Amino acid sequence: MKKNLITLLIFTLVFSCKNKENKKLDSIIKTEFIEIIKDDYILNKPVKDAKAVLVLFGGFPENAGDIKREFKIIENAEENNIAVLYLNYSRKIWLTKKEKTLLSEQLQNIFKENKLPSDNVYIGGFSSGGNMALLISNFITHENSSIIPKGVFIVDSPLDLYALHTVAKKNVERNFSEPAVQESMWLIETLEKQLGKPEEDISKYEEYSVATLKTGNIDNIKNLKETKIRFYTEPDTLWWKKNRFSEYDEMNAYYIKKLHERLSELKFNAVEYIPTENKGYRANGERHPHSWSIVDKTDLVHWMLNK
Repeated sequence: MKKNLITLLIFTLVFSCKNKENKKLDSIIKTEFIEIIKDDYILNKPVKDAKAVLVLFGGFPENAGDIKREFKIIENAEENNIAVLYLNYSRKIWLTKKEKTLLSEQLQNIFKENKLPSDNVYIGGFSSGGNMALLISNFITHENSSIIPKGVFIVDSPLDLYALHTVAKKNVERNFSEPAVQESMWLIETLEKQLGKPEEDISKYEEYSVATLKTGNIDNIKNLKETKIRFYTEPDTLWWKKNRFSEYDEMNAYYIKKLHERLSELKFNAVEYIPTENKGYRANGERHPHSWSIVDKTDLVHWMLNK
């Protein structure tokens, strides 16, 4: 009898240990990721089926590697079985109809080639990449694409091209910061060459801008009324005053807040305005409110997985 009890105890312990090992192995398999590097993108995806896909657009000079360095989301993604697609698609402030069509096709091909699920897709972007995120999301939501995003977020993006032109002219006139002046001169030249002077004809700015607050035009995001939207920004007026001599009504944060108010008036019930404090830092440690780091990554994942 005693011998039988000992045998039973040993069997129970061995079975228990094996069961724990199997559970541990399952856990490892679930969180194992692979990285795929192509000319157009970098994709980090789980070996097993992903719970969601996060598509990311960088700011004007950023490539996929830059996004990955500045926005350290991958650990959170792996913990929650989320695929992350970093796009080499930047150096744009707006999108033409042709560009939207080609980008839509590119995204659908990437999803198909990599067997990514399309039932829980979120698209986000930093700076001008936020413009890309909103514009393409609005387009594919309307165009009966195989990818319909459930949510879109921006990180301190210059959403209003008319306002961007206005602020750029002020920066050149005040001549306070050399980087701001150089960027502003380029912006004025680019905008006026391709869209004309807004004081003479604002229609082209309305056609391509995410929104034109001067006229209340939001045609380029009207299809996102039922889509979850988040606006992240860090309105650090002291930093911008010290480093660029900019007033609050010249910051991206100001126009982002105004657009949030406008969309709320129009019953965009799933839109959130998320201002932050002292969270903006570049990967090299430089303090800058215009940074990917203002996004709370844990909260972002929670937003994605809780429908």
